[in-house]
Amino acid sequence: MFAAPKGKGAGRRLRAIPATALAVGATGLFLTAPAAHADGTPQPAASQPAAYQAPSQADLRARVAHAIDLQQATTARSTQSATTTPSTSVSPYIIGGTTTTISTAPWMAQLWYYDDRGTTSTSDDIGFFCGGSVVSPTKILTAGHCVHGYNWARNGSIITGTDQLPTENLDNTLDLHGGTATGAVRQWNHPSFTETASGTAENDIAVITLAKPVTVTPLLPTRGTDTASYTPGKQATVYGWGRTSSTTQDLSGTLRKATLPIDSDATCTSQAVYGSDFKPGQMVCAGTSATGSDTGTVTPCNGDSGGPLVYGGRIIGLVSWGVTDCVAKGARAVFTKVSTYVPALDPRLDDASWTGDNLADLFARTPAGEGYVYRSTGSGLATRVDVGNWSGLNIVRQTDLNRDGRQDVVARDTAGNLWLYAGTGSASAPFAAPVQLGSGWNVFRTFVTPGDITGDGLPDLFAADVNGVSWVYPGNGKGGFGARIRIGSGWNMYNGVLYGKGDLTGDGLPDIVVRDGSGVLWLYRGTGSASAPWASRTKIGAGWNMYNAFSATGDVTGDGRADLIARDTAGKLWLYKGTGKASAPFATRVLIGSGGWGMYNLFG
Repeated sequence: MFAAPKGKGAGRRLRAIPATALAVGATGLFLTAPAAHADGTPQPAASQPAAYQAPSQADLRARVAHAIDLQQATTARSTQSATTTPSTSVSPYIIGGTTTTISTAPWMAQLWYYDDRGTTSTSDDIGFFCGGSVVSPTKILTAGHCVHGYNWARNGSIITGTDQLPTENLDNTLDLHGGTATGAVRQWNHPSFTETASGTAENDIAVITLAKPVTVTPLLPTRGTDTASYTPGKQATVYGWGRTSSTTQDLSGTLRKATLPIDSDATCTSQAVYGSDFKPGQMVCAGTSATGSDTGTVTPCNGDSGGPLVYGGRIIGLVSWGVTDCVAKGARAVFTKVSTYVPALDPRLDDASWTGDNLADLFARTPAGEGYVYRSTGSGLATRVDVGNWSGLNIVRQTDLNRDGRQDVVARDTAGNLWLYAGTGSASAPFAAPVQLGSGWNVFRTFVTPGDITGDGLPDLFAADVNGVSWVYPGNGKGGFGARIRIGSGWNMYNGVLYGKGDLTGDGLPDIVVRDGSGVLWLYRGTGSASAPWASRTKIGAGWNMYNAFSATGDVTGDGRADLIARDTAGKLWLYKGTGKASAPFATRVLIGSGGWGMYNLFG
C-alpha cells in the first residue's frame, strides 16, 4: 500500500484496501492488479498441506498466463478511461530506477497468483504479482500482504532465474526467458499481520515454501542485532518489476533497481508525512521526498510489493506500502523492517517439522528399537505415529541437511557410523531409507545440529569429542558436510549433555544449551562466526539434574521461538517455552506428558 502523506500537501486521506482487491488508494500495498471486478470478499485462509504436493509445469504456466491476462485487461481498461490516472488495482513499480540483470540479483523471484474462484465467470477472478527473494533453496521471503488470505499452494507460481517477466508467444505458449517456474507447498504469515483501516500493513512479512529446491544463489535476511544498516543516510538498494511511471499501470518487463537513502523514524512519523500510521520498529522509511511527478522521484511502486531492500549484502527491508500512484509530493516509501522479525523468521527458514505445519515434532524410541513421531499441536503432542525400527542408534538430531525444505534426521549408530534419514514430507512415512555419511563418529561424546552456525545460510553440525575438543562441520546444503573446523577444548566438563536447535535469544543466530555435572544449565549464544561460533557462556539455571533426557527440536509452540523438552526421573515430560531473551531463555515449565515417558531410551 502506498499512502498519501498527512498534513500540509498531503492529498487524500488514508483509506482501507480490501484484501482481495489489492487496490492502491490514497495509501495502499504495493501489489499488482487483480481482476477489475473482484468483489472484495475475503479469501479463506490458505490451508497448510501435510504432504508436499507439487503442481505440474502445465498448471504453473497456466497460472502465470492467466495472471498476465488479468493484468493486461485491467491495464487496458485503465488506459481507456484515463491515461493520467492509474487504476486503483495495481501494485507499485520502481520509478526513477535503472534496469539490472539477474546475474547482479540472482535471488530475485517473481510471485504470480491466479484464482478463478471456482466459478465459470471471469468477473470474480483474482490475479496479481509480487516480488520476493530466495533466502534458501526452498524459501521465498516476501511481504505479508502478498500472502495473507491467499492459497499459494493451490493458485501460485514462483519464477526464478530470470530478469525478464514472462511473455506470451503468438502460439499462446509462455516464454519464461530462461526462468524456472516452481509451485508452493505451504506459506507462513507473521501471526500479527494486519491490514489497517488507513490502508497500511503492520507486521508485513511472510515466507513461501517451494515444492522443490531452486538452484539460485540465496540472499540472507539481516540479523536481529543489526542496527547499523538502518542508520539514516545509508544507501540501500531496492529491486523489483513494479510500475515505472505514475501515469501507466504497466509493470517493467525487465528487473529494475534503485538506490534509496535510509530515513530516520522521526522523518516518517512527522505529521507532514505519515504520522502515527508509520510504526517505528515494524517499519523503515527510505528515499527522498517524492516531487509530485515522475520527474525527480525515485521510489518503489505498485508491483514491487515484497521485493527486497538490500544493504551490505543482506535483506534489511521488504517493499510494503506507500501513496497512491507513488509520487504524491512529500511521500516516501515504507518497508517492513526485517531485523525486527528475524526471531520469527528463523524457524520458518530452517523448518523443524516433518509434517509441514511449521511446528517442531518429537522423535522417541523404545529399547526394542521401535521409533515414533509425536506431532506438535502447538500446546502439546498428538498421538504418536510408528515410523519403524530404529534400533542400533544412540544419537538422533533433526535438521534440513539437504535443504529441500523437508526435515531430516542425522543419526549415529553404536558402531560409530553417521547416517542421513532424508525427510519425505509425509506424515505417515516421514523418512526415506538412510544414507551413510561417514564412519568413526564414536570419537564424539555427542553432537547437535543447531542450524546455520557459520553464517552461510546452510545448516551445520557441532560436535564435542571424548577429549573435550569441539568441532564445527559446515553443511554443504546437499546432505553432507565440508571439512571440519576445530573450535576449542574443555567441553568434556558437560558429560555429553549438549542440546539446541534454533534461536534462543532473539537475534536470529542459533544457540545451544549444556548441562554440567552439578546440574547447572549454561547458554552459549551463537555469533555467526565459523571459527568462533559461541560467545562466552551464561548461566541460566540450576537443578537441571532432575532430568534424564532432553530434546531440542526447534519451535514446538509456533510462536517463532526455540523450545526445549525435558523428561524427569518420574517419566513426566515437560515443555520449556522459549522467551527469546538471553538472560532467561525459557519460561516456567509446562507439563505435556503426565507419565509413562520412561518407556523411551532415545529422544531426538
